[in-house]
Amino acid sequence: MIHISETLMVQTVEDFLAADELAQLNKIMDIELRSAAWPPARQAEVLPAPVDAEDILQVATARALPAVRRAMPSVRAAAAWGFTELWEGQKVPTHLDGIPAPAASPRRIGRIGVTIGDAEQGGLFYIETTSSPLPWTGALVGESEGYVPGTPLTRCLSHQAAAVREHAEEAGWLEAAPTSRWTAHAPAGVAVAYGAHLIHGVTPVVRGRVRKFVTDLTD
Repeated sequence: MIHISETLMVQTVEDFLAADELAQLNKIMDIELRSAAWPPARQAEVLPAPVDAEDILQVATARALPAVRRAMPSVRAAAAWGFTELWEGQKVPTHLDGIPAPAASPRRIGRIGVTIGDAEQGGLFYIETTSSPLPWTGALVGESEGYVPGTPLTRCLSHQAAAVREHAEEAGWLEAAPTSRWTAHAPAGVAVAYGAHLIHGVTPVVRGRVRKFVTDLTD
């Protein structure tokens, strides 16, 4: 059964991508991005990973699962990967993915992301923690949904929902929550796995661009 601690956990995998895999993923994306129709049209829009990239990332995910499961033991697999690119002035506003369908299998326990190209300045992933009740709905799930009895749920502000609003700004209720920010300095090739109940985002790119792959971690 999924425990609340798994959905609030952070775990890094420093050797997620080998040097040759990192180089190959960048080569694949160089080819894809030559098409004017393929690059993300909006800030933080996530597009399906090309097939060749998906194959590399799924192999890397399988290799990394033992490390991820030390922090999130219910994780069994990853969903299909997506790609996003952030340029100067772009960011991923603070948001909260949550678990929109807690009874539906496979259940999303968290997310995992890996950059394949770092910005020269800015573009850093962060999480925010808070003791405020604002992120929580008051709803509880239990064994029938696959969770430890009495597991609370947060609100949902997923990448998909935020994309409709062009990921332009932070939700008002989230802005009202007092938080403490923790910034990750994870270089290209290092994966960051984080629980579905963690508030997170990416700081504005000041110089250069960020290339990143992301996906769900499921049971």
